Amino acid sequence: LVLACSFNAIGQAPCVPCERLKDLKLPDVTILSVESKANDSIRVPEPWLPIAVITKPFCRVTGRISAEINFEILLPQQWNERFLMSGGGGFVGAIHNGLRDRVNDGYATAGTDTGHSGPPFAAEWALNNMERQINFGRLAIHRTAIISKALINAFYCNEPAYSYFLGCSRGGGQAMVEAQLYPQDFNGIVAGAPAYSWPAIGAKFIHVSQKNYPDPKSMAPVLTPDNLKLLQQYTMKQCDKLDGLNDKIINDPRDCKFDVSRLPPCANNKAAANCFTKEQLAVLKAIYEPLVIDGKNIYPGFPAGLEAEMEWDAWIAGTQGPSLSFLVGTHMYKYLVFNDETWDYTRYNFKNYSRDTRMAASFLDATKTDYSEFKKNKGKMIIYHGWNDPSISAYSTIEHYEAAMQEDKDLPSYVKLYLLPGVLHCGGGVGCDNVDWEKLIQAWVEDNIPPERIISTKLSQGKVIATRPLYPYPKVTVYSGQGDASQEKNYKIK
Repeated sequence: LVLACSFNAIGQAPCVPCERLKDLKLPDVTILSVESKANDSIRVPEPWLPIAVITKPFCRVTGRISAEINFEILLPQQWNERFLMSGGGGFVGAIHNGLRDRVNDGYATAGTDTGHSGPPFAAEWALNNMERQINFGRLAIHRTAIISKALINAFYCNEPAYSYFLGCSRGGGQAMVEAQLYPQDFNGIVAGAPAYSWPAIGAKFIHVSQKNYPDPKSMAPVLTPDNLKLLQQYTMKQCDKLDGLNDKIINDPRDCKFDVSRLPPCANNKAAANCFTKEQLAVLKAIYEPLVIDGKNIYPGFPAGLEAEMEWDAWIAGTQGPSLSFLVGTHMYKYLVFNDETWDYTRYNFKNYSRDTRMAASFLDATKTDYSEFKKNKGKMIIYHGWNDPSISAYSTIEHYEAAMQEDKDLPSYVKLYLLPGVLHCGGGVGCDNVDWEKLIQAWVEDNIPPERIISTKLSQGKVIATRPLYPYPKVTVYSGQGDASQEKNYKIK
């Protein structure tokens, strides 16, 4: 390998031929397969992502770290000296490499299953298996990054000039784990809608599920589709025009003083399409209000957002089947907190919440607010969150950022937060949800161009139909009052 390194230049013929990577000896690593490909179409486990179409020659390596951390790395024949790694959503359970197609642009890309296989919203794999739990919560991303760099070094005889990590949801939480615990792994990090406080998120989900699914046998939800439609009508009437636009977007939900108690109650508590029963109002209060245990705010409420209420069906209301928040919350507590598959969510009273969740939080959470080591390594991080996210409250991300600001007033010089009006979980919604985060973080790291003003776009059938500027928190973009509201030039800083 040393001789080969002496005669090859970066971006030209590989230092070690692809097929010989299978003979590479790395501690606690098994190379499972090595393929040299002229092109490929790779199906991905993330159903919201298209098939990855790769048109340039590359080397695909799959392997296993220790007993169960499976990974994949794609090495382009023409390398641009950069490494990209992506995170996974939910409980992961399959190799997530959402950046595979960036091989076409010369990037080496990698992903991992975080040490287990299974559906993204199920966690039976974790039952009484501490190694899998710690791999999932703390080690798999870090170890995959280290091994990926070793393979890159073997293939090209050089380390990456720059390394980047991008993830959303659980992937956003993984991004924050990297910034907080392994600040040397990546030069630039993008954390979208970060699931960084797991037992707290799970507690919120369980609290809402106790109200919405009081009978675990029937699993009949208290909320109905009629409730969601009526709720959206009321939030629209009360808050849509606060920003001067009638566009189904609440620009800053903090301005919307939505009060559940003002919703119309049903006479004699008899359910109807134009009112809410006491039980239905109790569910909405559990959603909108913070979860407080022993006088301490454990998790904030969700912002009022016009389209978000309609998106609750999948994540919260679950009128067509158990909600995703029910699945994530109960599986988290059964298999990662209590290690008890018979645990009954309906009987949990949160009395011993802190004690019950202390162990799980120690390997699941990324709640440290001290980013000083990341700063010392000259790292840069972008955090973003859609205001209409029905999965993870944007208020939670704001709380974390403000707490980190208390630690270091200079935080915005290397970590910036952006809030996207009308945008759902990791994207989607009526708001402008398309931003090239990768390009922005790369420009910040490599060219020292901080993303002070971002242009987000909304696409329809592949065409841009709206643009809106975004500024780092706490700045807020508002409509100027003149001109086409779909054009970014007609917005200003509040």
